[in-house]
Amino acid sequence: MATSAGENSKESSSSSLARLAPLQAILFDIDGTLCDSDPFHYLAFREMLLEIGYNGGVPVDEEWFVKTISGKHNEDLVSVFFPNDHERGVKFLDDKEALFRRLAKEQLKPLNGLYKLRKWIEDRGLKRAAVTNAPRENAELCINQLGLADFFDALILGSDCKHAKPYPDPYLKALEVLNVSKDHTFVFEDSVSGIKAGVAAEMSVIGLANRNPSQLLMEANPTFLIKNYEDPKLWAALEEIDKMSSTEKKTIA
Repeated sequence: MATSAGENSKESSSSSLARLAPLQAILFDIDGTLCDSDPFHYLAFREMLLEIGYNGGVPVDEEWFVKTISGKHNEDLVSVFFPNDHERGVKFLDDKEALFRRLAKEQLKPLNGLYKLRKWIEDRGLKRAAVTNAPRENAELCINQLGLADFFDALILGSDCKHAKPYPDPYLKALEVLNVSKDHTFVFEDSVSGIKAGVAAEMSVIGLANRNPSQLLMEANPTFLIKNYEDPKLWAALEEIDKMSSTEKKTIA
């Protein structure tokens, strides 16, 4: 009987994570990965950019947001908007983040299946960290609103590293803080910048095709893509990790 392309995809994604057994840790980006916060970032940028007459006063669209903004660190965006006035650029982005927090407060919702995955992780005693290019205030707002303050063992900020994503530094720091191996850890990311950072850190990265186009994310070379945490591909892969871990325990015994 012929095997469908979908079944082949599930098998390959499962086996690609099974080699990580015994799993030690899972690392998460925050914006667009734990919650669908990008619409609030987009609205904040659109409003703020209109105020300074960016793009000739024409409102930016979501396609522009994905290509220009998504996943990038604010320090890298300063030169996009104010190439000749760093101080003004920093102030602009600080004001934008404050507007984001006002818009997003009490509005953030977890991605589908997040709490199911949380239980899976907690039941296995895995370590976990949130790794983000966002400012601390934004990161803590998202984590607290989602009820995950007690879930994460560490919060790693791009601004606390020599280089933010897409460089590997934030993910390498997470491995160091958690005292785990890249060979037994994987990453959840939703942006090209974030996926590139995880791949550069030589880790398996599961991409979330939440709002960013799948073809764009695939260019960053994730292990595979899922729509959300209820995706059968993810749970097939986690089941394979469990099976491999169980087999290794029996072999050791």
